[in-house]
Amino acid sequence: MDPSYIALAQLRRRKHKDCLETCENIFRNNPCTGLTPMVLKYHALSSEIIVDETELEDDGMAEIMLDDNKIADSARPGTSFRKPLASSGRGGQAVHPTNLSGRPVTGFARVGTQSSRPLTMEAAVKTARSGTAARPLTNATGRSHRLATSSMLNAESVKMKTPNDALEDPEFCVRYPAVARARFLYLLHVENDPTKALELAKVALKSKKGKNDWWWHAMVGMCHFRLNQVREAEENYLLSLQVRRTVLVTHFLANVHIKQDQPLRAIECYQQGLESPEGANDPTLTTAIARVYAAVGDNANAVAMYNAVLENDSTNAEAIACVAADCFYSDRPENALLLYRRLLQIGVSGPELLNNLGLSCFYAQQYDMAISCFERAISMTDDDTALAEIWYNIANVAINLGDIGLGYQCFKLAITCDPSHAEAYVNLGVLEHRKGNLAPAMAHYDSALRLAPQLYEPHYNKAVICSTQGDMQGCFQSATNAHEVFGAHRGSQALLKDLRSLFAMV
Repeated sequence: MDPSYIALAQLRRRKHKDCLETCENIFRNNPCTGLTPMVLKYHALSSEIIVDETELEDDGMAEIMLDDNKIADSARPGTSFRKPLASSGRGGQAVHPTNLSGRPVTGFARVGTQSSRPLTMEAAVKTARSGTAARPLTNATGRSHRLATSSMLNAESVKMKTPNDALEDPEFCVRYPAVARARFLYLLHVENDPTKALELAKVALKSKKGKNDWWWHAMVGMCHFRLNQVREAEENYLLSLQVRRTVLVTHFLANVHIKQDQPLRAIECYQQGLESPEGANDPTLTTAIARVYAAVGDNANAVAMYNAVLENDSTNAEAIACVAADCFYSDRPENALLLYRRLLQIGVSGPELLNNLGLSCFYAQQYDMAISCFERAISMTDDDTALAEIWYNIANVAINLGDIGLGYQCFKLAITCDPSHAEAYVNLGVLEHRKGNLAPAMAHYDSALRLAPQLYEPHYNKAVICSTQGDMQGCFQSATNAHEVFGAHRGSQALLKDLRSLFAMV
């Protein structure tokens, strides 16, 4: 059998290393072989490390603070990722926890969902940084450079064994469409050289065969996006959609709007994709709309879109997890328990899932199952951050059962596992406050605010302590801060009303 067919079969079965070895043997036996083994080698190398370009990675501090792609500096709530809605519609922060930017925490960890987005340089510098939760200074040190580093040896080996130096010439490559596409993917993903890839794509667009090719327009846009030229990327994506409206390019164009901090335009782009023949009822587009709604704090619409995803794909783990989280925070632990059990049935497993199962079992009054879920979660995890969350939840369960001592010890264990766990500091402060130890309580509240300024509880609790000590000015300042963070908190509103009445009398 022709070795080229063997290499092709190995590539289709995703045996990339075997395919590379077969191509190397072909070059070794016949250095003057044709272009087919080279094309297969390009595909094998790029398929090994190719990433999902529809997923945006975390923005670094430099990209956040020096972002010149955003449209408006002061946007209305719900129209910008930097200013999400103040309330998710079901009690706000009093029920549903939020991250540093004010977005409700979703039930599914993706790139960019759990990370905080500080709004000022001072807040960005003061944000707690650890080995597992730190925000990079810039995403230029992220996956693209790591992939280029890991593929450096492969790139050199390909250059040394290229049977025809004409492949370095874009004019020669575009004569053979299959060769041009394979070469482009290799340059973009393996060598991580978007400049060379852009040069090849532009030459291909000028050729007769690629002039009206939607794929080449999309790839030109992808190169511009890699180079942070979002305006040029948007133009090329629109040209690609004019030729053919595909789901892939719809995701790329929506990513441009997300990069420009235009969530409403991103949602409109996704909806137009759903109305096209190729994107009708596409679950990836519906999921993307739900993600944007969740990012701007519109939890009701996000859950509605996740339910629409489940109507077409009942095994979508992200949709099940997010709907389960909404059920839990909406005081429906029985429904959340059913959904988390569904995740176990479809093969999803992990300490986070067992942790959520334990909480749902406890609030559904299935105490024996709750304890066993927490025990299994502790035995399965080797991540300190996940272990801290488990001990934190065990502490809350213990306090609800009346065992204050166990709860105190579990909060201490949570902080030991993750020193940046702000909620554990808040609850430790509450327990110290109940014991009458006001100084340690204030210290714990200050630690919590230093780690998570988006929490309103430490501000309000500090105001209560200041009121007890007769420090009305400090009480007013802390109550005002709590009201600014969470305006619907009735305790802060009542305390501010009393303080204003007191100040008016004085």
